[in-house]
Amino acid sequence: MKLGKNRFNRIKNVQGYSLKKDFIFNVFSFMILAIFFGIALLVQNLFFGSVGSLIMGKTAGSIIAAGIILMLVPLWSAVILMVILIWAGMMAAELTGLYPMFAIISMGLILAPAFQIIQEWDKAVILRLGKFRKVYGPGIFFIVPVIDRIAMEIDTRIRATDFTAEKTLTKDTVPVHVDALAFWMIWDAQKAVLEVENFLEAITLSAQTALRASIGKNKLTTLLSDKEFICNEIQQMLDEKTNSWGISIMSVEITDIVIPENLEDAMSKVAQAEREKESRVILGSAEVEIAEKFEKAAERYKDNPTALQLRAMNMAYEGLRQKGSLMVLPSSALDSMNIGATMGMAALNQTNKIEKELGGDK
Repeated sequence: MKLGKNRFNRIKNVQGYSLKKDFIFNVFSFMILAIFFGIALLVQNLFFGSVGSLIMGKTAGSIIAAGIILMLVPLWSAVILMVILIWAGMMAAELTGLYPMFAIISMGLILAPAFQIIQEWDKAVILRLGKFRKVYGPGIFFIVPVIDRIAMEIDTRIRATDFTAEKTLTKDTVPVHVDALAFWMIWDAQKAVLEVENFLEAITLSAQTALRASIGKNKLTTLLSDKEFICNEIQQMLDEKTNSWGISIMSVEITDIVIPENLEDAMSKVAQAEREKESRVILGSAEVEIAEKFEKAAERYKDNPTALQLRAMNMAYEGLRQKGSLMVLPSSALDSMNIGATMGMAALNQTNKIEKELGGDK
């Protein structure tokens, strides 16, 4: 018992225990049963004498109770047992004059579950005396009482199943914890019911196996950088297995990858070092480009001292205008650049600016 429990703990969304059923007793079945009850009262009153209000009330209460029981226990054996109890109670109470009414009510109990309604997205697999009969749905259909039974209702919409692989080693022997999600749908209800006992459990366990196999065949870098490749690989492995069950795997997505903390820190340091390396390479390339530009500029200024002097004067002027009024230059630079003229031009421009402002105030 403990082994079975541990096996199911590995599956996140395994189906719980569900009571087997032979039919679906719903509101529509209740309506059919109520119609038979009305016909029984009408026939009894018209042809076999009136029914007392007390007996009518008890009979109606019994039918409601029977319907509720059939909703909870939808089995043909339960229907037959209720019919037997009705006739046994009638005989014990010596209600011999109500045979026609109880006969019609018994017929209603048997026929009401035979009318079935299936939703648009569902399929019902019908077995007749244990053998496959037909797949019904959607809409209303009729099954033969006692002989036919609904083996299972199959939801044909796309479903999502999550699964996990804990402490699985990659190709480079790194333990990882991977969570994934599979989207799948049933396209053949007959195969899904008859070919595999529990298709949800089978899909989940197969997905776990495929995920572990894919992790073991790839390195950690591939697992982290190329998730799409891993997902496609898992999808193909699953699809090959589930296709014979009438099930298609639409897609597989990896939702989370957890690696050891010490390895995570080491990978972070490696990534940081790689980024620093790239920044230094970019900076070096920029220095080389700047040097090449300066070299070309020097070639232009080499045979043109006037242009070089004008460039030097412009640099000094820009420095004075933007950085402040104080600049320290070598004495040789002053002689070559005629810095006095440059300073005079700067002062003249400043004087003209002040005069314009004063004139504007006037």
